[in-house]
Order: sequence, then structure tokens, then C-alpha cells
Amino acid sequence: MSAERVFSFKNVWFTASVGAVLGVAVIAALIGFVWIPHFQSNNTITGVWDAICTAAGVPDAYHPPQLPASPAARPSNVIVTAQMMRPADSLAIGHGATLAMQCTMCHGLRGMSEANSPNLAGQFDAAIYKQLRDFKSGHRKSAIMQPLALNLSDQDMRDLAAYYAYLPRERSVASLHQEQQPPVIVRNGAPMRNIGACASCHGDQASNTAAPRLDGEPEAYIRAELQGFASGTRRNDINQQMRNVTRQMTPEEIDAAARYYASR
Repeated sequence: MSAERVFSFKNVWFTASVGAVLGVAVIAALIGFVWIPHFQSNNTITGVWDAICTAAGVPDAYHPPQLPASPAARPSNVIVTAQMMRPADSLAIGHGATLAMQCTMCHGLRGMSEANSPNLAGQFDAAIYKQLRDFKSGHRKSAIMQPLALNLSDQDMRDLAAYYAYLPRERSVASLHQEQQPPVIVRNGAPMRNIGACASCHGDQASNTAAPRLDGEPEAYIRAELQGFASGTRRNDINQQMRNVTRQMTPEEIDAAARYYASR
């Protein structure tokens, strides 16, 4: 009779003990199946049931890694080579000439600027196309070029590139009679500082990588872009190749490279 009285819910102490054990079990379950899995899951758990299944070892659905949401996290959204550009026909060049009418204020009637903007006549089509794509995506910043590029389709950008590549590259009378020897930084680079020769990527024979031809570009423009790469304000270079190079260049070497290419 005494045993029945001890294990009876009429016994206050027995009821309190059972309630305490159940309470501890519930709290332990919440901690083990909900709280701990939630804070160990890198915020991939979406609910209580998901947390319980994770703690119980139920296989979770595969969550693919997320790419950075901001386009600025990548230097560019396009890699272009000369082989990717189709041979331009007269229709593409004519359409590009029509589109280029809105570019004449900065880049000149025949693609030769008088405002320290880039000379586009005779420029590699792959180089022009890549820069237009980067302006449109926001990977290259410009208060002037970005609004203009936003309205261009991919075919528009290809046709513009074809038109400017078709135009003859004009040289000034002074440059025809003034042939300068390339400075060391252009001809040989600085191997001890991990700087390759500028001529290895920028020149008449270096069109396969979509690197722009620098011959005859305005000195102020070349200098400003090199300084932009060095400071990090311009960053649409694939694999940071230009930023890595220009950070190692001295101001005198930047000036020498800009002066040399502008004179050609």
C-alpha cells in the first residue's frame, strides 16, 4: 500500500519529479535538435523542422555556392579574344558608323580625339568591345560612358567596335618625323619587380588578348589610366594584371610609357 502511495500522481513529490524530468527532456531536445543545429549551419536552416532533420542526420538538399551579388566583386563579366570577333561586313560597319555619331564629341569625327579622350580609329575591335561591355555592366566606371553604354545591345557594341577598327589610324606630322627609342619599361619591363614589357601586350602584334593598342593615344589619357590601375580606381583588368604591374611602376616610368606611346 505504501508503494502505491509513493508512485501516485496524487503524491505531490512524485508529480513534481516527473514534471521536472519531462521539462529537462524538452529543453535538452530543443537545444540539441533546434538551437545547436541552427547556429552550426551557416544560416542555411529555414525552420524548426529543417533543424530537427539536420540534427537527426537526414541528408539535406544541396545548396550551390552563391556567387557575389555585386558585379563590382569581379573585375569584368566578359573575356574577349580576337578569335571571338566575327569578320565585319559592310552592314555591321555601316550600322556602327550610324551609332558612332553620338561619340564624335569626345572621340572625333574620324575616331581621332582632340579632347584627351581615347583615339578609337584603327583600335582592335576586341579591345573596344570589351570596354563597352565593362562600361555597360558597371565594371568600368565613367560618368559619361556608362549612361551611353546602357542603351547599347550586344550587336550594337560589336558593330561600333567593327566600325572604329575599320577606320585608318592617322598619325600627326610631328610623330612621323619624331621616332623615339622605347624606354626600358616599354621594351624590357622590370623583371626584378615582376613587370613585363609593355610591348608584349600593347602593340600592333598583340591583338589576340583584347589588350588595346596604345600607339598614338593621348598622353594625358594613358597616364590617367595607368594611375587609375595603380590606385585601384580602375579595376576591370582580368586577373589584376594591370593593377599588379602599375603598382610596381614608379611615377617616372608611368610618365615615360605615356609619353612614348603618345608620340607614336
